[in-house]
Amino acid sequence: MKPLPPTLRTKKRYILAGIEPSGAGADQKDLYYAITNAVTTLFGDVRAAAISPAVISSGPDYVIVRCTRGGEQDLRIALSTVTVSGDVRIVLRPRATAGTLHALRRRLPQERPAEPDQPQEVHFGGRLYDARRYQGQKVDVIEKGIKRQELLFLTQDDLEEL
Repeated sequence: MKPLPPTLRTKKRYILAGIEPSGAGADQKDLYYAITNAVTTLFGDVRAAAISPAVISSGPDYVIVRCTRGGEQDLRIALSTVTVSGDVRIVLRPRATAGTLHALRRRLPQERPAEPDQPQEVHFGGRLYDARRYQGQKVDVIEKGIKRQELLFLTQDDLEEL
């Protein structure tokens, strides 16, 4: 059977949603069941079939969901009502909508290069510090040495100077 030309295919939209807490370990199949259950509960079987949600991919802190064009707003509403995936308590926060996966994958959160257990040496204000980076752009800076240890909490402007 010959495939349909692009002009006759059903138009799809892709939604990127963040999973909180990050690294909750939600299974992709459980996410699918939670999302379809939320859509069906809110809008009924007929509208859920018209939206046709499907989980395309997921990571430790994101999920990409596909739907038909015109159902994006309803799916975003349903995503915000999901509280449990399998046995894991999560919150889904819709972040971006795109017409192609390529455009949406450019918006995926980037991996942090440094783990909290691996301090980096930085010079700040003429002194040597150990900097520990955490998720959410938090950085703790501790002065090196035994005496006069000082704990600093830097803002985004201070981090640009490092």
